[in-house]
Amino acid sequence: MYPLLTLVRDAVFGAFCVAGALATAGWLVRTRRVSPFSGLGRVLRRVSDPVLAPVETRVVRFGGSPTQAGWWLVIGTAVGGLLLIGLTRGVIDVVGELRYAAQGGVVEILRLLVNGAYDVLFVALVVRVIGSWFGAFRYARWTRPAYALTDWLIEPIRRVLPPAGAFDWSPLVAWVVLYALRAFLLSVVL
Repeated sequence: MYPLLTLVRDAVFGAFCVAGALATAGWLVRTRRVSPFSGLGRVLRRVSDPVLAPVETRVVRFGGSPTQAGWWLVIGTAVGGLLLIGLTRGVIDVVGELRYAAQGGVVEILRLLVNGAYDVLFVALVVRVIGSWFGAFRYARWTRPAYALTDWLIEPIRRVLPPAGAFDWSPLVAWVVLYALRAFLLSVVL
C-alpha cells in the first residue's frame, strides 16, 4: 500500500508544478513575451485563464498587479500544500497515539487525555498572546475560543500579578502552572 503521507506529498508537489506551469503560461502571454493573438498565445490563455482569472480578481481587489496573479497562485499552492502535509502528518500521529493508548490500557488513555488537554490549552495561550500583539482581543472572531479556554486560569493570576507596563506576565505564569499541573498529573497516573 502506498503510504498516505507520501501520497499527499506527491499530490502537493504535482499541484505546485501545475500552478507553476499555469503561472508561467499566464505570465508569458500577459507580458507579451508570447503574442496573445498567435496560436500558442491562444492555447496558453485558454489553459491558464480559467485558473488565473479568480486569483487575478483577488489580487486586483487587494491592490496588486494582474500580472502577479500567477505567482500568487504558486505561493498559495505552496502554503496550502504545506498546511495540508502538516495536517495529514498530525492526523496520522494522533491516530497512532490513539492506537498506542488503546493497547496500553487505562493508564495510557489517561496519559493521552492529560497531554491532549495540556496541548490544547498551550495552543490557546499562544493564540491569545499573539492575537493581543495584533490587536485581536477577547471579542475578535479568531481569538474568542482561546479566551474562553484560558480565562479560568489567566484571570485569577492577573488579579494577583497585574500587568507590568506594556508586558503582561499572566500568560507566562499560566503556562508554568499548566506545565506543573501536567507533570503532577502524569506522575500520579504513573
